[in-house]
Amino acid sequence: MSASDPLLAAVPLLRPRLPRLLLGVALGALSLGSALALAGLSAWLITRAWQMPPVLDLSIAVVGVRTFAISRGVLHYCERLVTHDTAMRAAGTARAQIYSRLAHGRAEDATRLHSGELVARVGSDVDQLADVLVRAVLPFGVAAVLAAAATVAVGVISPAAAALLAICLLVAGIVAPWLAAKAATAQEAVARQHHSARDVAAMLALEHAPELRVAGRLQSVIVDLQRRQEAWSDAADAAARPAALATAIPTAAIGASVLGAVVAAIGLAGSAAPTTLAILMLLPLSAFEATTPLAAAAVQLTRSRIAARHLLDLTPVASPVSAPAALHRTAATATLRAHELSVAHSGTRVPNLKLRPGSRLAVTGPSGSGKTTLLMTLAGLLTPAGGEVTLDGAPLRLIDEPELRRAVSFFAEDAHVFATSIRDNLLVARGDCPDSELAVVLEQVGLSAWLTGLPDGLDTVLAAGAGALSAGQRRRLLLARAIIAPARIVLLDEPTEHLDVVDAEPILRRLLDPHGGLIAAERTVVVATHHLPDDSPSPELRISAGAYPVGQSSNAARLESES
Repeated sequence: MSASDPLLAAVPLLRPRLPRLLLGVALGALSLGSALALAGLSAWLITRAWQMPPVLDLSIAVVGVRTFAISRGVLHYCERLVTHDTAMRAAGTARAQIYSRLAHGRAEDATRLHSGELVARVGSDVDQLADVLVRAVLPFGVAAVLAAAATVAVGVISPAAAALLAICLLVAGIVAPWLAAKAATAQEAVARQHHSARDVAAMLALEHAPELRVAGRLQSVIVDLQRRQEAWSDAADAAARPAALATAIPTAAIGASVLGAVVAAIGLAGSAAPTTLAILMLLPLSAFEATTPLAAAAVQLTRSRIAARHLLDLTPVASPVSAPAALHRTAATATLRAHELSVAHSGTRVPNLKLRPGSRLAVTGPSGSGKTTLLMTLAGLLTPAGGEVTLDGAPLRLIDEPELRRAVSFFAEDAHVFATSIRDNLLVARGDCPDSELAVVLEQVGLSAWLTGLPDGLDTVLAAGAGALSAGQRRRLLLARAIIAPARIVLLDEPTEHLDVVDAEPILRRLLDPHGGLIAAERTVVVATHHLPDDSPSPELRISAGAYPVGQSSNAARLESES
């Protein structure tokens, strides 16, 4: 592998325990070495018994056969324990590092991907990467040790047979795996593409089943999921065919080496003992036991390399950008400004916009017009396609991520509800919030009666996560998170979706009124919504995909003039 190989670059993610990995290789080599010794000793015992010596002459060999037969299984079991423990610890370490990088790195690294793609990468890709230890590194290490031992053992009896055995071992251990890996690379890339698309479709059906059912599209999404699963299965089967073909090469190599050993034994018949000749002919059969899984190991290397590339793309290790000291004072004033902003993906374009501390702004527009994408761009979660967003005059891309998150927070309409207590679900926004304040906030969003009816109050565990709540309760709980969050600028995406008009309009009015009592007057609030009350007290920004705002209230015009 070259220095630029993604597998080498991903080793810091795994941080494998090298001593334990070497112990696993040693145990694996001893296990197959027991099989090699068992074959040689059995050949000697069978041939010597044919000569009908005294029984006591065979007793040591009989005990040796039993010892090697038992030790092979015991050593193999110990090797499985050691290597699987190493691989699972490495997978856990890799996931912890990926989560840490996502949490402290660029927010765009996570937000640019669909949740299904994130699940595929953090789930199956990490497993594939960790499998390289057990299914690739270990087999190649064991095969190298056993091949050398077998060649030396046969070489003591017949150098010619040993030379032929070495050639056959190289063909079975290098040529066959290389062919399997080369043929599998392209097929695995296709299989990975279908796998990712399948996971995205599955997450779409799981997360938005009620909306899709109402729209009459759930069945079509399920059909698409099944089609992608079948496409993935076909691609995976195609990727397995080269490994199956490469598996035939070791069989041919075994035949050639055994035939060579037979020829060598015939040549030595006049000068060597029958027991020695029997060992010479049976040893090659066990010598190839370690090379048989190498074709599959080479395919695993290919899969792990693709997985490593995806994981490194998900969590790139970027050089830290040194920001001026002035950027660390953003939370004090928190004035957000967009200059000739062009939003990626949706094509939405927004003119100059300046949000001073305490500003209120409602962003409205039809579905698909880019409201959510605009808010994510203003929060620094997505890179603008054009223009620039600044916080207190500093471009968002130059501000340290933790400092930016303390100043600007985006609250998605589909934010995760954890399968833990109500208190913990709220404290993810601000860990030091007291219970008294949590109770007040829940009352403000209309959940006081619900909270009172719960058996354990704030300690009630939402065992099913979001499934334990109705759509309206989930929306109110997420709104409570936003209210207690410490950020000076709060960007809310559809905070009243799934609430009826009677409940939704009062909440929107209070959110958009600096003196509404929900969010402190000195904090900036931007709300993306489909429906805005006619008597809304805040400026309104109406957008449509690919264009400047199609309409603004007089308040919005005044808000622009401040910039």
